[in-house]
Amino acid sequence: MTKSSPFKYFKTSPEIIRLSVMLYVRFPLSLRHVEDLLHERGVEVSHETVRFWWHHFGPMFASEIRKRRIQGMRSSRWRWHLDEMFVKINGEMHYLW
Repeated sequence: MTKSSPFKYFKTSPEIIRLSVMLYVRFPLSLRHVEDLLHERGVEVSHETVRFWWHHFGPMFASEIRKRRIQGMRSSRWRWHLDEMFVKINGEMHYLW
């Protein structure tokens, strides 16, 4: 069974939808600012459409980013090492490492 595209019933291209949602989420922009930025690039979209796309596609994009981040950590055998640490015990700082 093939998986259908989540963009199937939308007239706007998936690239424009992804760009507008990522602009709104990633940068401190309002919906109207995203509308203005898209208008400058020749894309006529209302701020309400951007809001709808954000509610509809935002969770899907977030899960994709999380999956890629986790896969990237696994493939590179990423490790976190503690170099040195200070701990306060009874108001006095102690050096552990």
